[in-house]
Amino acid sequence: MKKLAIALALAALTTSAFAAPDTYDIDPAHTAPRFEYSHFGYSMQIHSFDKTSGKIVYDPAAKTGSVDITIDAKSVNTGYALLNEHIQGEDFFDTAKYPTITFKSTSVKFKGDKPVEVMGNLTVKGITKPVTLTLTSFQAKPHPMMKKDAIGANAVTKIKRSEFNMGKYAPNVSDDVTLSIAVEAVKE
Repeated sequence: MKKLAIALALAALTTSAFAAPDTYDIDPAHTAPRFEYSHFGYSMQIHSFDKTSGKIVYDPAAKTGSVDITIDAKSVNTGYALLNEHIQGEDFFDTAKYPTITFKSTSVKFKGDKPVEVMGNLTVKGITKPVTLTLTSFQAKPHPMMKKDAIGANAVTKIKRSEFNMGKYAPNVSDDVTLSIAVEAVKE
C-alpha cells in the first residue's frame, strides 16, 4: 500500500511538472482596445476598436505565457462616422494599406503567481516597436456562465504616435498616446 501511495504521488508530481500551458481564445465581446490623447489641450479624447481577435497562452506553474492579438483598424470607433473615416486615412491608420494592428509578446513578467507585465512588439501602420504592457489587473478562474476556465486583464502602455508615422497635428493633438486594453479570453 505504501509503495502504491508513493507511486501515485510521483505520478502526480510528474504530471504537474509537465503540464502543458493552456490556450485561451480572445472573447471579442469582452475585449476593448482603446487609445487616449489630448485634443488641443481642451480634453482627453478616448476612442476604441470594435473588432479584436487572438490567443493567450498561460502557464501559471511555469510562470510563462504569450499574447497574440490582432485588432481590425477599420473598426475604429470615435462615436462619429466622419472622424472614424478621417482617422482611417493616410495621415493616421491608413487602413487601406494597413488594415490590422498587432501585438505579439516576447516575454511575460510574473510577480508571485500573477503576470504583471507583458513585453512585446506592437505593429501599427507597418511599423513595429517594442512596448511593455503593464497589467493593472489579472484574474484566472472558471467563467460562471460559460462553465469554462477564463482569464481577464486590464493592460496599459504609452507610445508616441509619430514613431508609427502618424504624427500629423502634433504637438497640438498630443504625440503621446495612452493605449489600454480590457481583455477576456476563454480556454479552448
